[in-house]
Amino acid sequence: MGGGNNAENDSQKNMQYHQPISGCCRSHSYPETNYTPGGKWIKGLTHDRLGVFVGGHFDAVNLGAVLFAERIDDDKHIQMVYWSAPGRSKPGFDEVMKLDKKEWKEAKKGLSFGPSYTERTLLQTNHWLKVHLKLPSDWDKKYERIQFEFDPSCEAMIFETDGNPLQGITGSNGGDRRVDFIIPKDARHKGELDIVIEVSCNEMFGVSGIGAPDPNRYFTLNSADLVVPNQEAWRLLWDFTTLRELVDDLPGNSILQNLCLVTANKIMNTFDIHDPERTIKECRKIAEDVFGEGWDAKGADIYKEGLGKGKKAQVWGIGNCHIDTAWLWPFSVTQQKAARSWSTQIDLMERYPEHRFATSSAQQFKWVEQLYPKLHERIKEKVKTGQFQLVGGSWVENDSNMPSGEALARQMIYGQRYFRSRFGVTSKVAWLPDSFGLSGALPQLIRGAGMENFFTQKLSWNNVNTFPHSTFNWVGLDGTQVICHMTPVDTYTAQATVADVRRGIWNHKNLESSDTGLLAFGNGDGGGGPLNKMLENLRRIRATGNEHRELPVVSMGESVDDFYDDIHKHTDEGKALPVWRGELYLEFHRGTYTSHGSIKKGNRHSETLMRDVEYLATLASLLKPEKYSYPKDTIDTCWEKVLLNQFHDVLPGSAIGMVYVDAEQNYAEVARDGRKMIHDALSVLIDDSKGITAPMPYKDYKASGGQLAAVNTLDFPRLETVMLPVTGSSEKTVALDGGWVQPSKKGDRVFAVVGAQGRSIGGVETPNLDDGVGATGKHAPRQLQFALDETINPPCPALQTDDGSFVLKNASVEFKISKGRVVSLVDRELGRELIPGGATGGLVMFERDTPPNWDAWDTEIHHLETSKPLEFSNLKVHESGPLRASLVADIAYGQSKIWVEISLDATSATTQANSRPYIRFDAKVDWHERHKFLKFELPLDIHSDIAYYECAFGWVSRPTHRNTTQEAAKFEVCGHRYADLSEFGYGVALLTESKYGYATTGNVMRVSLLRGPTSPDNEQDQGVRHVSSSNTESLLHTPPFRVEGAPSVILDTVKRGDDDDFSGSSTDKTLVLRLYEAYGGHARPNIRIAKYIKVHKALITNLLEEEIEEVKLIGPESAEEGCSIPLSMRGFQVVTVKLFLEDTADGAPRRSNDSWVDVGKI
Repeated sequence: MGGGNNAENDSQKNMQYHQPISGCCRSHSYPETNYTPGGKWIKGLTHDRLGVFVGGHFDAVNLGAVLFAERIDDDKHIQMVYWSAPGRSKPGFDEVMKLDKKEWKEAKKGLSFGPSYTERTLLQTNHWLKVHLKLPSDWDKKYERIQFEFDPSCEAMIFETDGNPLQGITGSNGGDRRVDFIIPKDARHKGELDIVIEVSCNEMFGVSGIGAPDPNRYFTLNSADLVVPNQEAWRLLWDFTTLRELVDDLPGNSILQNLCLVTANKIMNTFDIHDPERTIKECRKIAEDVFGEGWDAKGADIYKEGLGKGKKAQVWGIGNCHIDTAWLWPFSVTQQKAARSWSTQIDLMERYPEHRFATSSAQQFKWVEQLYPKLHERIKEKVKTGQFQLVGGSWVENDSNMPSGEALARQMIYGQRYFRSRFGVTSKVAWLPDSFGLSGALPQLIRGAGMENFFTQKLSWNNVNTFPHSTFNWVGLDGTQVICHMTPVDTYTAQATVADVRRGIWNHKNLESSDTGLLAFGNGDGGGGPLNKMLENLRRIRATGNEHRELPVVSMGESVDDFYDDIHKHTDEGKALPVWRGELYLEFHRGTYTSHGSIKKGNRHSETLMRDVEYLATLASLLKPEKYSYPKDTIDTCWEKVLLNQFHDVLPGSAIGMVYVDAEQNYAEVARDGRKMIHDALSVLIDDSKGITAPMPYKDYKASGGQLAAVNTLDFPRLETVMLPVTGSSEKTVALDGGWVQPSKKGDRVFAVVGAQGRSIGGVETPNLDDGVGATGKHAPRQLQFALDETINPPCPALQTDDGSFVLKNASVEFKISKGRVVSLVDRELGRELIPGGATGGLVMFERDTPPNWDAWDTEIHHLETSKPLEFSNLKVHESGPLRASLVADIAYGQSKIWVEISLDATSATTQANSRPYIRFDAKVDWHERHKFLKFELPLDIHSDIAYYECAFGWVSRPTHRNTTQEAAKFEVCGHRYADLSEFGYGVALLTESKYGYATTGNVMRVSLLRGPTSPDNEQDQGVRHVSSSNTESLLHTPPFRVEGAPSVILDTVKRGDDDDFSGSSTDKTLVLRLYEAYGGHARPNIRIAKYIKVHKALITNLLEEEIEEVKLIGPESAEEGCSIPLSMRGFQVVTVKLFLEDTADGAPRRSNDSWVDVGKI
């Protein structure tokens, strides 16, 4: 070896360099040789290590070890006393603060709270703590933030000592955990703070999730500590969380995904547990390789960067907290959840200026206004600044399958009127993200309530077919459209992750016409809303999007209204969007049409009752103003209870049992107050009248001289056989003042033929109907001729045949039961048998109603494979005519017993010439089955590819076959009062009093009666239940309003104007009429108004009774008539007419000397 410069040799030990090539444009520094090991980067191993940077087995040496700088929990700094509310009461703040000091006990960590609320107890246990915090003297100047960490392992609310709610607490270790309360600056300077905490014994999702609640669960105070968070360490945690999400959710091997993985790996290598302050700063600097230099200092201004001229964000973030008005907790807990959630969001708005929060449900705002008035005032201020946004415009986020059309309208009317009266705001976006299917009536009602946009997402839960659109024009039954956005994020409780933001675009199904998606983020169902970590994550995602185009750009700081305005602008007011027509049927949760049958019955009865109340109260207030004042406040209160129970987890039957204790109480109060209002109105309208509220002796009926009146609030004439409760009757069929009466065999009731014009008072006689025939005898109306037909003896018989079969028969139909099953249904007028040969109908039990998930919600198609026909036994003739014939029978199955009365009347279902009587099934069921499904089925010799079902303000057709998966998915559907299977010229309908689940498969029609799910209410529908296959509503002489020239138009609602003043002031007195076209075709109705109602102006209005146009009043054609209003309506259109009444000097409407009804003639 030759000598040389050792230092030079050492420097060239591993590498050898050539001299630069002559003419090279750069100095050559690339080594010629390489002796490092090199090797392929094993990406998967690097990815796997990201999971050990925070928490877990290595928590003592990773970032988790330095997240808090201080933690103390000693008595010197934290003093607490507590008081437990007795039983399951829920006292308010002021009441609790008045308690004597002796009532309070010392509290420490480890304190146990409980027990939880029991399933059928109205109120849950609540506990209150007074907390005094004394801060160490050096903390104020030493640390950026000081917090009180309070974790009761359940939900809680922190108050100021004056009762102002500060924020909610969500204990436990779930993703919804929120246990940190930031000590305010003034308290830091002072060195101490007093707060009050209410603890509620429930978690975010009740007590036991979707299972039946554990009534004996206790919760533990795990933490009550003063802590100092290392804010820079937390910021690094949020940096690393976002980087890890980017690595996990971006497409594999993309430039940005690899950069994020390399950056996260560098951070892990740089962090040193022994030198955290320096290395955390270095790690955060490394993160800027992805987020951009200096991004954190920009705060909320990060959303102002990164978009070039004319560019816009693709994903719009809006915070929300979907609070179920009741579900796995009762209404009373929701009152607390709303206050907890909304106070927390106001706190976040102060810390994150870009935060915008949207929420719906006027009922929840009313609760907060009543129970937390200080919070209500703070919300009002945030509404003014645009940070707190009111959406939905409805009373609650209601079910939209089962409520009547008028109830759906009232949801929006009451919601919008509340928002206007308290906040000066009208919602512009209808908001039903979690309702189990959406009626085709909604678009028209949404527009009528001042909105033109709609947000939902539940159809993403379809379990058969994927819904094809994200942003589209939704066209309803009548042709009205709204712009519907069904968020491509597929949830209303997004966690503001990278995956959520990306899904807002890559899962969007209409990018060809609309390229934006709404990210509705925040903990929901049980409330809570966004967490600060979500807002931090979105800032980092936006920073990444500003630097790299592999990620959709997310925007914050704009409103839901802004989002829809952008859609309108960039789609030429929706012209570029696809169209979906008709209902939005959810291919899931089909069992909710049947679950909790009693609540369905309460809903139907309450809707009908409120309709009658408003009509009669309106007439009484107009015709007898000196004696009667319209009970607007009571009507409003009743409606609010009905609307509350229509929440989308209450009416569908998918809540815990104790919710239904509250709901049944609401219905009981509505029934009580409604009946009283009807009694009060009729007492004024019909002098010296009495309501028949209990059985009367039969002699008293006769002593009344026939002056018995029945009120028909419906819009069409009726002639029906009705039942009157009596005592002491043993007479045979007799005529009462010209009418026909049939005492029952037991003597406890009388059947009478009652007739009346539409919206009038009729009597127990046969009135002169439109055909001009006489009242009795051979020229009686067609319906009564059945009872008088001499070819049938008795006219409407029930009998047992020689072969043991039982028959009900009149001049029109014949019905036969053999061997316990319905074997024949004959239209005698046409000689047509309607039951196919060999087929039978009746009750059927489906013995395995066991959906894979969501017990009370779901019934799956495979339950149809386990049918067992049930046979009527112990059949007997119960009534044998001439007006009503009936059979009684019973059925035993398992632990259950069913008693059925099957009846046939002499009168037809309607006064139309081609009408037939209906056969009525009334059942009492003592139900003790679990996971079984009871239905009534009827096979028919009718062929049709579609069946028709009543829906809100119209009908909807659905297939009877399963050619496609879309058709097969509709094996159970929702309908209102009827389902109809018809072919040309003939059809059969099933009518139900209060059932909503139907199916028509081929030629077999079914109505669903009872289910037996055990979750979340393990006692659902157990016990005695009453079922009726049809409903004869209360009957109606001189109608105040009449629809002429359009038999398809229904006058559905008559009420006083919402803005009328009933205090006696001289404001306008108005009437509101709501009509709808029920058949699906154009109509030109004429509204005839009785002469005793003097109208000087008429308007077409929207649902909020705001003028659309003035309509012409046509004068009366004779002295016996009043004015009329001609209208033109399209199929299924809903029209609201507002009538302004003339006033006399004393304020009462003018009317003629003729009474509107002559009771003496009844």
